Amino acid sequence: MAGLNSLHVLVVDDNPHMRSIVVAILRGVGIGIVKEASDGADAMEAMRAGVPDIVIVDLNMFPIDGLEFTQMIRTAEDSPFPFVPIIMMTGHTDRTKVTAARDSGVNELVSKPISAKTLLDRIVAVIDRPRSFVKTSTYTGPCRRRGGGAGKDYGGALRRKSDTKAKADQSNESKDETA
Repeated sequence: MAGLNSLHVLVVDDNPHMRSIVVAILRGVGIGIVKEASDGADAMEAMRAGVPDIVIVDLNMFPIDGLEFTQMIRTAEDSPFPFVPIIMMTGHTDRTKVTAARDSGVNELVSKPISAKTLLDRIVAVIDRPRSFVKTSTYTGPCRRRGGGAGKDYGGALRRKSDTKAKADQSNESKDETA
C-alpha cells in the first residue's frame, strides 16, 4: 500500500520477542518510522517526544496494562494526543476482554498470533475508515457503533433494541393502530 512510508507507529509491549515480531511486520510492509516502548510509562514519554500516527499496544502488560494505557491516552489532561488511533493486540479474545478493550477506547483489536495481513488490515481500517471521536462523562474514544446496519437512521424509542426486536415491536405497534 502506497503511503505507508510516511507513517509513524509506536509499538508498546512488555514482551521483547512480540515487540520485535510486530516491528518486523511493520517494517516489512513499509511503515516509515517505527518506535518501541516496553511499558505504558515509556510509551507516554515516547509520545511526548513525537506523537505517532498509530499506537499498537498489547493488552497484557505490567505494571500498566493496555487498557489502562489506552484510558490514560484518551482521558489524561496531559495526554499528548488523545485522538491517536490505538490498535490493541491480545491473545485473550473472550467476550469480556474484547468488550473491555472497546470500552477503554481502542480503535481496533487484533488477536494473537498476529499475521502481517491482519495487522495491515487494522492499520488500513484506522486510516481509511476512521470512526468519529466521542467524549462523554463515562467514555472517551472512537464511536463504538460501526454504522452501515439496517435501521441505522432510525431515531425512535426502540433504537437501542436489536433490529429484529425493534422491527417486531414496530409491526405490533402498527397492528395496534389499525385495529
